[in-house]
Amino acid sequence: MSKNFELMQQAGKDQEFRPTRKLEPTTPANFGNGSGSGHRETDGLDLDQIAGEEALRFVQRAFLLQAQEPPHMVVFAGIDHGSGCSGICVRVTETLAKNIRGSVCLVEANLRSPALPEMFGTTNHHGLTDALLQDGPIRSFAKLVRGDNLWLLSSGALAADSANLLNSERLKTRFAELRKEFDFVLIDAPPLTPYSDAIALGQLTDGFVLVLEANSTRREAALKVAENLRAAQIRVLGAVLNKRTFPIPESLYNKL
Repeated sequence: MSKNFELMQQAGKDQEFRPTRKLEPTTPANFGNGSGSGHRETDGLDLDQIAGEEALRFVQRAFLLQAQEPPHMVVFAGIDHGSGCSGICVRVTETLAKNIRGSVCLVEANLRSPALPEMFGTTNHHGLTDALLQDGPIRSFAKLVRGDNLWLLSSGALAADSANLLNSERLKTRFAELRKEFDFVLIDAPPLTPYSDAIALGQLTDGFVLVLEANSTRREAALKVAENLRAAQIRVLGAVLNKRTFPIPESLYNKL
């Protein structure tokens, strides 16, 4: 089997979100809302529409069509840098918010390389780190960014030791507040291979979604990460295989 990832039977295949075309969700232009610069077509296929359909399928399986109580607080993290985790997290959060009446909060816990405010066209003022260092209702540190039910808790002011806050007792208190304040909380975390931040976050939540980069994430690395998560008693809900390309020529694929 190829060492470039063909996995996820091992980590929850029924929850897999697998774009059928190559997607590059690291900028708003490439992983947008289906309008303006975010709307792209290639060889007659609308990539943004495809990504939207895949995101909806993932949201239905992971959150909306659960036979039992659905997860209400979920961490998303890539294996390595460059997996497109932040873009996937934005897409899933927007899709979830559009399909429920309740409130959704996207938390930027990637204090290593924050990117979400730019994706939403807002500022990073007054966010997670501020909530961990200051008093006040948790909602007062978040921003309403879409409609009347999608909120963003950005990373906030950063310092050299900001990542240490993710292992603090204060974080547990603030996460408990987020659970009470919002119906769903999705958390964008740093990659798992270079940092341990996502493990600490996962232990406070209902589950974990791995974001894998097609033709880049190595099978061995993904399996090792999944084992580490389970060893830490973190539930692996599934995986997103991102930036997947066609295994056969597009001209033949379009005739299938």
